[in-house]
Amino acid sequence: MDHKKIYHSHSFVPSGLDAEITVEGPVSPDHLRGLQMHADLDAFRKPRDQHEALIEIAELPEGRIIIARTGDWIVGYVTFHYPDEIERWSQGNMPDLIELGAIEVANSYRALGLGKKMIRLAFTDGQLENVITFTTEYYWHWDLESSGLSVWDYRKMMENLMKCVDMVWFATDDPEICSHPANCLMVRIGSKVPLASVEQFDRIRFQQRFMY
Repeated sequence: MDHKKIYHSHSFVPSGLDAEITVEGPVSPDHLRGLQMHADLDAFRKPRDQHEALIEIAELPEGRIIIARTGDWIVGYVTFHYPDEIERWSQGNMPDLIELGAIEVANSYRALGLGKKMIRLAFTDGQLENVITFTTEYYWHWDLESSGLSVWDYRKMMENLMKCVDMVWFATDDPEICSHPANCLMVRIGSKVPLASVEQFDRIRFQQRFMY
């Protein structure tokens, strides 16, 4: 399958900051190797380990990393890749099912709209029109403490973030998502995705026949 990767870059100086921020991607592994991770990017693992994980994803044929950086410091990132083989979403080995796996922005840069800028950049020039893009939102991954938001306000914030590229809520009987009402599955079906792939994704979403 053709995983089209068209590099884009946008730089700006946010109000109240002296430093220029560049949002760019999909970035290459070599480009990532020349950068450093902000110390606050530790939601999933230590910054150094997360840096290595980003490089590994960028090396994948389907993998794409979008970053926000100031100078040589990464202050935010979004990852796209095939779903993990231990998750139900990998069932069927769909070549046109891509997971928006992680999005993280360093604490002091969170009021700048970097999340939306990075996600929107990933979809420019129809790069993901031939795939189904999905993300699974779990409340235990959310930084409720630093944000000061309730679980429901955080859920609303994440929904609004994903809606910026027309991702919408999809129902599922996945046990992890169903384990808490704040968890959700959000999906964007590209305009060039065949009906057969949509039907296959529906069968993955619902595996209890009485719910299908």
